[in-house]
Amino acid sequence: MPNYQRYNKRLSRLAGTFPVLIHRLLEILSFDTPALGHISLTDSMPIMTCSNRRKAKVALDLCNKGYNSVKKRHFYGVKLHAIGFSNPGTLPHVEYLQITPASVHDLSAQQEILSEFKLRIVIRDKAFRAKELDQAIKRNGGELLTPVVYQSDLQRFHRQRDQAADDLYSLMVSSIRQPIESLFNWIIEKTDVQRASKVRSSKGLLVHIFAKIAVAFMTLIIDSNFY
Repeated sequence: MPNYQRYNKRLSRLAGTFPVLIHRLLEILSFDTPALGHISLTDSMPIMTCSNRRKAKVALDLCNKGYNSVKKRHFYGVKLHAIGFSNPGTLPHVEYLQITPASVHDLSAQQEILSEFKLRIVIRDKAFRAKELDQAIKRNGGELLTPVVYQSDLQRFHRQRDQAADDLYSLMVSSIRQPIESLFNWIIEKTDVQRASKVRSSKGLLVHIFAKIAVAFMTLIIDSNFY
């Protein structure tokens, strides 16, 4: 067996192969998936190389400073973005995975991809509202659905009048997109991919992310074949 440093170098040389492997694994998983509809779910999660209290020194070409709204703190690292087909009763079928620097907004990261979708209903959280994207999706025969966000200048009377219906609509949208959150929770549970503090290079970060996700999808294939 090679020593630790040499083993890491060998893994780093394979950084470009793991996204290709993931693509192949997703193709295998799609063979056992029933016919999917035209509902796409999107979300992202942070992958942290260090906290904002420390000076970032690793993978600076990929990472920068961002904000984790769940944990309400700043961090250095990247974001993992996912778009997947809704697959009721189980995890979404992943269609796209990509990483961006942590500061990149989800809308900026995914707008170009989503605007090219044909006949799709796209479900996203309230931070994703954008008139330009909404219009592009509608031109392609689709629709962008997000929870209701009240404008600051909307009169109190109108808010109260519509609040019950808006709350039911937002609850419906959130319940449909909940499986994409479950997908990220499942990946975290299987791989602990969010914690990348031991990464020491850009290629090492890519291996950390995509090799772990590949292993997670391998376990999904093995489990589905076993049962």
